[in-house]
Order: sequence, then C-alpha cells, then structure tokens
Amino acid sequence: MDRVYLYTDGACSGNPGPGGWCAILRYKNKEKELFGSENETTNNRMELTAVIEGLKALKRKCDVTVISDSKYVCDAVNEGWLKNWKKRGWKKANNSPVLNPDLWREFDALLSVHNVTFEWIKGHAGHPENERCDAVAVREYQRYL
Repeated sequence: MDRVYLYTDGACSGNPGPGGWCAILRYKNKEKELFGSENETTNNRMELTAVIEGLKALKRKCDVTVISDSKYVCDAVNEGWLKNWKKRGWKKANNSPVLNPDLWREFDALLSVHNVTFEWIKGHAGHPENERCDAVAVREYQRYL
C-alpha cells in the first residue's frame, strides 16, 4: 500500500470568526496543496477540515501519516476519545454532546477507508510543512477581514 504523509493546520481570527485550513499531501516526490476557508467558524473546525479534505483527496486506500499541531485532532484518535464518543452516541464522558459532530462523523468514516496514524508536533516551532500550512491557513482566513 502507498505511504502518504498529510501535513495539516487550521487557523482562525477570533474563535469563532473567519477561519482557514491547509493540507499538504506528500507521496514520494509529489505534493498536492489543498486549502480553503469559512467566514464564521472555529479553530477546531478548521483543524478537522484540513485532515478531512486531505483524506478525501486520496484516490485509493493508503497508509497515511497525519502530522498536525492540533492536540484536539491527534488526541481524539491517539487517546481513544473518538472511539468512546461513538460508543456513547457522540457524547463526551460527562454526557455532554461532542462539539463538531458533523465533522467527527465524516472524519471517522474516512479513517475506516485508510490506515491512518497521527503524529502531534509543536506548532510554530520551525517545522517546515507546519509553518507552510499555517501561513496558507492564515492567508485563507484573511480574505474575510
């Protein structure tokens, strides 16, 4: 199976406010950059959207390593939150509804298509692809300012 690296970031001016996202797909020596924005959103929605759009762009089943500075996204999978939210009918441990259930459902469906692992990296720490994704995400939300 093909090994793909997916670098992602989301950004928001205000929370909620205008937001942008970026995803960079890398397969061997090829790259594809995806990006977008919304006028009224949250940072977490943009972080999730970046991963969703990156995974949706894949044309066949792949081994995907997602590299993200979002603890929200990475911990949801790596700490088992997503699995528990699903078991509880999209509720958190305290029985309150999960935020962004529409995106989590889409995210979860895409995880069943590909073999996906998540690596958390510190944001704004000089990681080249993360810095690039951040710059694109900021550029995208600035279209609304």
